[in-house]
Amino acid sequence: MADRYYCAEPIQGSSVTLSGSEAHHLLHVMRAQPGLELVLFDGCGGEYRAEVVRCKRSTVELVVGPQQEIERELPFALTLAVALPKGDRQRWLIEKAVELGVTRLVPLRTARSVGNPKPERLNRYVIEASKQCGRNRLMELASACGWDEFETIETRGSRVFAHPGGVPFGQIGHDGTSDLTIAVGPEGGFTDEEAASAEGAGWAVVGLGSRILRIETAAVALVAAATTA
Repeated sequence: MADRYYCAEPIQGSSVTLSGSEAHHLLHVMRAQPGLELVLFDGCGGEYRAEVVRCKRSTVELVVGPQQEIERELPFALTLAVALPKGDRQRWLIEKAVELGVTRLVPLRTARSVGNPKPERLNRYVIEASKQCGRNRLMELASACGWDEFETIETRGSRVFAHPGGVPFGQIGHDGTSDLTIAVGPEGGFTDEEAASAEGAGWAVVGLGSRILRIETAAVALVAAATTA
């Protein structure tokens, strides 16, 4: 597969000019020259074969072929609401969520939250992971939301959250085609009050065994279970 590059503007017409980090990578890492072939995507669906025609100081001009209707999305909408961890663990979680096909990620604020999500940084993680795994639609990054607000938001399909004592994911009856929302709490988990409130709002409680998992491990385990059902 040819190297993939992200175009921040919707691709229209037969030419594109890349700038910023994508142009920098082409110019200073790949040492691109006219004639280099690559794949472009703009995060809105589909991808494009393209060829470098001119390299300037900080931009790269390309000629673009017709859109190829290639999609690598799940057959259902999957929302992951998670109290993000700190540091590099945040990046790892975002990357794996993209690779596994999560449609939308909502950073949660809970009683025990510690992570401080920075939208611009998270968005860069999404783009880099999408380039690597072949997705042509960017995972949506929602604004941070308090659990007390999110738990009552109307969503389509099933809603599950991770908490000790819950049933295995396989018992909730998800068929692998209907929409799903998964919620994962912070280090230490949801408080008992948050869990009781969620159950009262109709969420299903899912357990992850007798061992204590990190945030990102729990999130990936549940998403993987949902996407391989």
